[in-house]
Amino acid sequence: MDLVIAPGPGVPHGLVVPAGVLVERFSRSPGPGGQSVNTTDSRVELELELAAYDGFTTTQRRRVTAALGDRIVVAAREHRSQHRNRVAARERMAEAIRAALAPPPPARRATKPTRGSQERRLSAKRQRAETKASRSRPAPDA
Repeated sequence: MDLVIAPGPGVPHGLVVPAGVLVERFSRSPGPGGQSVNTTDSRVELELELAAYDGFTTTQRRRVTAALGDRIVVAAREHRSQHRNRVAARERMAEAIRAALAPPPPARRATKPTRGSQERRLSAKRQRAETKASRSRPAPDA
């Protein structure tokens, strides 16, 4: 079963990772399962070796490697059935790759506060200082 990555930021047309590049491993899951919990290999570990997959562009490969490393490993064990865990692992890996492929947000442009906002801040500070000063004990008349 191929891994399908939906179109989104950084992946304008989507991607399909062939099943031959993915490595699936199964093991016993410590999660729910009743009597079959110790006998069924329902935990799924899905692995993608980036060197084995050449479907990324240079920019995409750089982004994925920077975010996730050379090897992407995802595990799923929340369901009782192996099939549902396989689907969950594929969804999780597709989401991780999609998030890694998204371009970085634009750099923040530094701005100065407006004169009005500075005046409002200072007048609020003065008002607060007057409020606190009025709470103190009056000075004794001398």
